[in-house]
Amino acid sequence: MLEHWVPLIAGLLLLVAGGELLVRGAVQAAVQIGISPLVIGLTLVGFGTSMPELVTSVQAGLSGSPGIAYGNVVGSNIANILLIAGVSALLCPILVSRAALRRDAVVMVVVAIVFAGLAAVLPMTRLLGAALVAGLIGYIWFVIQQERASAEAGAVHDKSQALSEADPGLKMPRKRQSLVVPLLIALAGLVLVVTGGSLLVGGAIGLARGFGISETVIGLTIVAVGTSMPELVTSVIAALKRQGDVAFGNVVGSNIYNILGIGGTTALIAPSHVPQEIVRFDAPVMVAVSLLLMLFAATGLRIARREGLVLIAGYGAYVWMLWP
Repeated sequence: MLEHWVPLIAGLLLLVAGGELLVRGAVQAAVQIGISPLVIGLTLVGFGTSMPELVTSVQAGLSGSPGIAYGNVVGSNIANILLIAGVSALLCPILVSRAALRRDAVVMVVVAIVFAGLAAVLPMTRLLGAALVAGLIGYIWFVIQQERASAEAGAVHDKSQALSEADPGLKMPRKRQSLVVPLLIALAGLVLVVTGGSLLVGGAIGLARGFGISETVIGLTIVAVGTSMPELVTSVIAALKRQGDVAFGNVVGSNIYNILGIGGTTALIAPSHVPQEIVRFDAPVMVAVSLLLMLFAATGLRIARREGLVLIAGYGAYVWMLWP
């Protein structure tokens, strides 16, 4: 089994390190070009912690492993809510802004329902993938317009703030510098994430065969939790800094990006069917826990420690039911 665990763990490490370099270089290059800090925060920085999921799902799709590709998307969303929000709430009760609840949490639930419904009746074609990506672009554009006109920030802003707080290297430089260095940093990051994604997918496939279980189970558990490590780190840091609202926005924003951006891009590049075990069980679980998180958040605009314990226990039960 060691020959499968080594590339899987090495792939995760390369994905996280490469994703950080890629986003850092892209952000610095965007600043030099003169792009608005708000736009940079809601796009490049906001998407930063989702890079491991994106690369892994696309690589798995291209390798003919839709169980890992879509298991990663659905499993990451479930882990974000039950594990990451649960741990964050346990460390510090999560405060929820009205904007994140009214707009972003509703969008998270709606896109989870739409994905679950579409996966049950349609293959993930390029046309459907393009529609999901267009939905993400439209959502981000809408958020940018709203946050330019209002001082009340939502989940996507909080997601980018969480990553910026966790990685001081993403603080935007004030002085104009050469574009060469940021572009080289971004290129090095791109090489690392592509290499890491390939190693992770290869290790996951080998691990599934070695254990004699489906690739989908590996995608929903080991791969999903591994690629969600950046979200876990940024949410925990936000919780330890008593920035509970940022932790909530990080989870909600990540889940929206995962379905629309990562699910859509995977379908666009490598069309396939979502495996039936995900359609029948895991996608409905994703919808249910999304509704549960929204319910917890709506009760007093906070997620208390006891609710965090419920979420963590729910993740333990989910993995116990899933693992053969």
